[in-house]
Amino acid sequence: MRDFLPADKARRERVLAIIRERYRAHGFDEIETPVMEEHARLHAGIGGDNEKLAYNVLKRGLDAAAVRAAADDPDAPVDVAALTDLGLRYDLTVPLARFYASHRGALPTVFRAIQIAPVWRAERPQKGRYRQFVQCDIDIIGDASARAEAELVVATLDTLDALGLDGGTVRINDRRALDFMLDSFGFRADERPGVLITIDKLDKIGPDGVVSELTERAATPSAVDAFRAFLLRPQTLEYRPYGEGQIRKALPDGAPADIVAHLVGIGEAVTAATGSAEVPLVFDPFLVRGMGYYTGTIFELAHPSVDYSLGGGGRYDGMVGRFLGQDAPAVGFSIGFERIVDLVEEQADAASSAVVLVHDRDVPAAELLALKATLVAEGSRVRLEHRTKNLKGLLERAAADGYTAFATVTTGATRTSLEIKPLS
Repeated sequence: MRDFLPADKARRERVLAIIRERYRAHGFDEIETPVMEEHARLHAGIGGDNEKLAYNVLKRGLDAAAVRAAADDPDAPVDVAALTDLGLRYDLTVPLARFYASHRGALPTVFRAIQIAPVWRAERPQKGRYRQFVQCDIDIIGDASARAEAELVVATLDTLDALGLDGGTVRINDRRALDFMLDSFGFRADERPGVLITIDKLDKIGPDGVVSELTERAATPSAVDAFRAFLLRPQTLEYRPYGEGQIRKALPDGAPADIVAHLVGIGEAVTAATGSAEVPLVFDPFLVRGMGYYTGTIFELAHPSVDYSLGGGGRYDGMVGRFLGQDAPAVGFSIGFERIVDLVEEQADAASSAVVLVHDRDVPAAELLALKATLVAEGSRVRLEHRTKNLKGLLERAAADGYTAFATVTTGATRTSLEIKPLS
């Protein structure tokens, strides 16, 4: 969890403003949900490993005796559920599902939501991974067609372009295609979660590493052999161009037609929207994504400037039904703000000017504030600073905070007599 100095905060807000503006341009509406949700909701078995990283909130009024009573055996694990009833959200998808179930009557049939807010996970901090971080989500609830995924992809890539990060692509797969693939190899249903964890490491440890780890997991030997043969078949792992032939080539024979048609439909819609000769999608049959709530399409945002993903998402048609009592199709895409903000080039402040008024101590406060009010009314951002012996240091600090000009103020100064000079 971090503090942000003024220049860092201003930079983050500029990037957030662009993201919000592009999302809204694509027809999404922003909502806000509480930072805490019920413990049972956050630990319903749909958040994958993120549930283990959730910050839980102790019930109010607990004392030491109550805590001891919840763990009669001092050597036994503490019953967290008995001590907590709330938790900080670890993502924005679970809160959105609860929000939709609570307010469906006031929302359109197809609801396009924006959520931009902090979330919390008890991570091991490292570069690009923090315990408190901002997620920028767009979701569509109520549309089961390929159009929903296409809208999310187009809006996300357009936002990336607006941030100056053009050239992005989206890796795409379908959890149903993964299930078909594992079934065709012969993996049992009970071993598939562990198999998927290993497959997700393919780009890091390679085919031999995956096969070795699956063997160590004691996965079905014949299934491991079949998977190894599939990995080593004579074809490239670069799946382009995006289309039906390429998708079928990347999967075992007999892939379900409805899954392939849905993936192809996404590509056709994205192509029509972008007008690009080459659709910015890459089908990756080994893309997994770890969240337990994904039921169909899954995707990750890639950019040639980095070797890690800048966001991701997928379809989670079963989640809303847990809160609503009836299923509603849903799909979302999240931009990894903390990773993207470091890639966006610094831009000048959008204001026409940002002026530091450097004044002597004997200038009357009424004159200073009147002069400042005049400049603010003209559209400038204005800071008052006492003159110091180290004027250079003062101006350098102001420039680092985003100010672009300065003026020296003496007693009796007016707007017309003020000489505003650039900070350079």
